[in-house]
Amino acid sequence: MNCVSKLVIWVGCFVVLALFAPNAVAAKLTFQINDANGAAVPCRIHLLDPAGKSLEAPGLPFWKDHFVCPGRVDLSPAAGTYSYVIERGPEHEQVAGKIELAEGRDETVTVTLRRIADLKSLGWHGGETHVHRPPQDVPLLMQAEDLHVAQVITWWNKRNPWTSSLPDEALRQPDRDRFFHVLAGEDERGGGALLYFHLPRPLEITKAEREFPSSLSFLKQARQAHPSVWIDVEKPFWWDVPLWLASGEVDSIGIANNHMCRSQMYRDEAWGKPRDTSRLPNPHGNGLWTQEIYYHLLNSGLRVPPSAGSASGVLPNPVGYNRVYVHTGPRLDYEEWWKNLKAGRSFVTNGPLLLVRADDKLPGEVFQFHAPKTIKLEIQLISRDRVPRIEILQNGEVVQTLDCSNNREQQLTAELSVSKSGWFLVRAIADNPQTFRFASTAPFYVEIGNVKTNISRKSCEFFQKWAEERTASLREKLSQEDERREVLPHHERAVEFWTARARQANAD
Repeated sequence: MNCVSKLVIWVGCFVVLALFAPNAVAAKLTFQINDANGAAVPCRIHLLDPAGKSLEAPGLPFWKDHFVCPGRVDLSPAAGTYSYVIERGPEHEQVAGKIELAEGRDETVTVTLRRIADLKSLGWHGGETHVHRPPQDVPLLMQAEDLHVAQVITWWNKRNPWTSSLPDEALRQPDRDRFFHVLAGEDERGGGALLYFHLPRPLEITKAEREFPSSLSFLKQARQAHPSVWIDVEKPFWWDVPLWLASGEVDSIGIANNHMCRSQMYRDEAWGKPRDTSRLPNPHGNGLWTQEIYYHLLNSGLRVPPSAGSASGVLPNPVGYNRVYVHTGPRLDYEEWWKNLKAGRSFVTNGPLLLVRADDKLPGEVFQFHAPKTIKLEIQLISRDRVPRIEILQNGEVVQTLDCSNNREQQLTAELSVSKSGWFLVRAIADNPQTFRFASTAPFYVEIGNVKTNISRKSCEFFQKWAEERTASLREKLSQEDERREVLPHHERAVEFWTARARQANAD
């Protein structure tokens, strides 16, 4: 038998074996996710193979450890044991399980994903300010997370895809009560990150260096050209926060930010102002430091509402993991959502749902009394995570603690005595060893008599020293005289602002 004949026989044998050998992959793995009424519901799926690797779904948006689907997805993975977690934002239950796939055998996982809350029916609509995902994926991402408002960051430092043309529609409405804007941008450099919303075109920041020109130059440029621009401080611990606050141009500040991730917590402040880790240890230290800084802001007499952003597409978060719920009433109007965010009719969360009324008023309310008063608080907590207690903070101090460790859904009442002007809010921190999972209302404000607010000398000096430290650091970093002339005066004026405000203090 010659060589060619032998080759034909061998090839024939391999073909026969291939035809009759057991199939090495499951024919199909189907996930069918329905709501309580049996209709398919968009959701997020974390699917791990036997080796613990996250699986993608062909044609569907995937990021880090999850994909989203419109309610049904067909996959063809190899045989083995797979684990899955299915979620749809904080208003739905989480479903987890395992599936054993045999070779050549179809399997269907049918899940009913039930609501644990329906905040839209109560007038609350969730949104977030920091999305780095492709705009074409955003409609499904929002549906899968039950998110109603999103800002999609498309220009960011050196990246600007809009140099040749602008989008036909910057504000998009994929369905009746969901909106997203594709011209949001981020200036993230040495002093930290500012987010810009509602601009008709990107700022010209692609040639900016790490410290030059000052971030305040772009901030002022944006505000002068477009007075309706919204300027968000992405995190409270960035070095330029005292500068930005002193400008009076900040609209919101991210106290639920992308240092807080679904399955981990970033352990330090990156290139921001570091905390004292001996006093504020991991894993919750960064989250508590974020809140401490925000409380200093409020104690200094400024009224800036909290915001929330996840940075999905850069950091390992789903879209809407950190979100802010804004009360707009039964109908979502995009402009009204932002108006009420500015007024602080809101709460931020990355898990627990915290609905609070004070004397039947929403967060952001400014109470005006002639004398000390007692305010009644009505608090509703709904949480998949265990929350051991709810805390009421007044002028930066925890003044009441309410036990709620035995139930993940609570209806509580409390009475709060107010004897001086200032603010109060309610927060809930989950018992989670991996990350800082929490909810916080925006502040309620109190004005008693002729005193509009108490200004804390301690808090003003906190920002004054911070601004002085940043200014001294820049004097060393900036070697070019033209850079020093442009950047340093902004920081010197911030020091002057906080020094003068400390002199005006009427508390501490």
